[in-house]
Amino acid sequence: MFDWWGRVVVRARWAVLAAAAALVVVGSTWGVGVFGTLSGGGFDDPASESSRTAQRVTAELGRQGADVIVLWSSDTATVEQPAFRDPVTGTVAALRQRPEVAAVTTWYDAPAPALVAADRRATYAVVQLTGADEDARSAQFASLRPALDAPGLRTEVGGLVAFQEAATVQSTEDVTRAELFSMPVLLVLLVLIFGGLVAAGTPLLVGGLAILGAFVAVRLVNLFTDVSIFAINVITLIGLGMAVDYALFVVSRFREEMSAGHTPAEAIRRTMLTAGRTVLVSGLTVALAMASLLIFPQPFLRSMGLGGMAAVLVAMLAALTVLPALLAVLGPRIDAVRVPLPWRRRTKAGGSAEAADGGAWARIAHSVMRRPARYLIGVAVLLAVLATPFLRISFGGVDERVLPADAEPRVVAERIADDFPGGTVAPIDVLVSGLSAEAVRPFADRVAAVPGVTGVQVAASTGPSTLLAVNYRGEPTGTEARDVVRALRDLSAPAGAQVLVGGRPAADVDLLATLGERLPWMALLMAGAILLLLFLAFGSLVLPVKAVLMNLLSIGASFGVVVWIFQDGHLADLLGFTPTGFVEPSNLILMLAVLFGLATDYEVFLLSRVREEWDRTGDNTAAVAVGLQRTGRIITAAALLLIIVVAGFTTGGMLNVKLIGVGMIVAIVVDATLVRALLVPATMRLLGRWNWWAPAPLARFYARYGLRESDEPTPTAPESPHPLR
Repeated sequence: MFDWWGRVVVRARWAVLAAAAALVVVGSTWGVGVFGTLSGGGFDDPASESSRTAQRVTAELGRQGADVIVLWSSDTATVEQPAFRDPVTGTVAALRQRPEVAAVTTWYDAPAPALVAADRRATYAVVQLTGADEDARSAQFASLRPALDAPGLRTEVGGLVAFQEAATVQSTEDVTRAELFSMPVLLVLLVLIFGGLVAAGTPLLVGGLAILGAFVAVRLVNLFTDVSIFAINVITLIGLGMAVDYALFVVSRFREEMSAGHTPAEAIRRTMLTAGRTVLVSGLTVALAMASLLIFPQPFLRSMGLGGMAAVLVAMLAALTVLPALLAVLGPRIDAVRVPLPWRRRTKAGGSAEAADGGAWARIAHSVMRRPARYLIGVAVLLAVLATPFLRISFGGVDERVLPADAEPRVVAERIADDFPGGTVAPIDVLVSGLSAEAVRPFADRVAAVPGVTGVQVAASTGPSTLLAVNYRGEPTGTEARDVVRALRDLSAPAGAQVLVGGRPAADVDLLATLGERLPWMALLMAGAILLLLFLAFGSLVLPVKAVLMNLLSIGASFGVVVWIFQDGHLADLLGFTPTGFVEPSNLILMLAVLFGLATDYEVFLLSRVREEWDRTGDNTAAVAVGLQRTGRIITAAALLLIIVVAGFTTGGMLNVKLIGVGMIVAIVVDATLVRALLVPATMRLLGRWNWWAPAPLARFYARYGLRESDEPTPTAPESPHPLR
């Protein structure tokens, strides 16, 4: 298959390049419009009790959510004084005339203590919009924002709609900042790696195609289902990172084949047989890992899965079509515009910087082959130490603290929590259906007696439906709030009534429950897909199982560092974030999918070359050593380039993106150095010929259907005279 594909791409090179140019045009015009079409949020399970509560409240009482919270404050005047009261009441009167506004609740209409600050120099209004969905309310908020300012007072705006708008803007800014940071640094590093501008530009070309193609794909998907704006972050990160990795691997192998004296057409064919096969297996592996996110009902995770799959598959296809077509056109000119680097070894274009029997990676390989048990124990202990903080992880929900400290929605939420007695921007909603408001009062008294509850008010009542707003101690995303939700759900409903508990804290409880239920299935699907693909690629049952275990070790170390930094608050000043004392679980689920795919990516790079040598010599020790020598430099370079891509996101303002970025950098460093360079070769040395074991029926299946480098039957490897060879 790969031999045939290499020939096809060479013959159709100009048509392939024309199709790529068309994709660039469509992506840079229609595709980039995806920024204005995606929705925000999407962390709730539509089938959860909190979501059903919101739906029932809307159906029975009308929408009750605090879409926008407007906080007015003064340094001198109090809320009772005309200098404060008149601007606020005038602004509110004008707001109530606006078609975008369904209702406005203020202290001047219903003097509730929670609506006035303790020093009486600030108050806030709750504004409900008329929009039927998130997109409509977001558009209404944009047009309404100037009308919220009260003359002579400080005006700050928060609430769910404002938070989603701020998150969308910040995500867009973070993507732009990451690209501006990573692209120049990537180009410099690629020049240092390849030694020429033309070769260095090819990975960036593939990266641009991957991002634009993924934008087009996600915008098409968004025509049929809602996709979260956060998918943009994973598209840029995964698309650019994987594209650079794949292009580095393909171009390096092409230059190696050219340096061996092959024609461009023959070099492309041989590159597709080897590097092309590796890219296909890697791309499918990472895409299937991202596809495991589709098992979760939360639109946020599903959007990340869709965005990641689109980015990886487009990057893979570009590396297997556009890149070889371009290389076929360039031929020897791939080494044009050489950049003189005095410290580079004088080798032929595309040749390895290290001979098969010399260089740093040869010394590492030989050292690991001589002392595999020592390396295995030492690396395993170090990874266990890094993973230890994960044992004390604490989970919490998303709140305004994912935004930068000066973002208005975050400032409003923090001021209400700190300055207003019993104030909260996210009360727990308790819907009682089937009783009159008068009959609900005894139940409301029972709610008020629940430990942790600081107040209960009737938020709305119509006929047989009453909505209670329950305040509580602590933060909306904290454990105290979740404990209150569980206690409220444990209360027996009044006779003849149905009780549902919702609100933001309840949504967090439901999120944790859903993730806990679906996580084992995600792990099973992800591991099963990777086991199958790696078996088809290498014909072994042992290597896929070992790859899964190695992946878990590197990911565990990464999770431990994430807990140490983001939950415990270490390096908070350096990285510019506010520690919350917990980790949002959706971020770890996303990291698990991404890192599992990336770790397998490097595993495929290494094992492909090891399998190549094993098929050629039948000597396990020599195959592992040569495989590490040949791929060590490429894996390290790919890891360094991916770190640069990810590092751009750690400079952004969104806490969740920063957390994912730092966790990925740790995992990449650990995986490319400790795991792939030391632990994997050590275990393969100890396993010996068992690395390549498969039952006879499966061995025959692999010989017939395996993803080999040739369509010819797999040759029988020579017998090894020693079980550990």
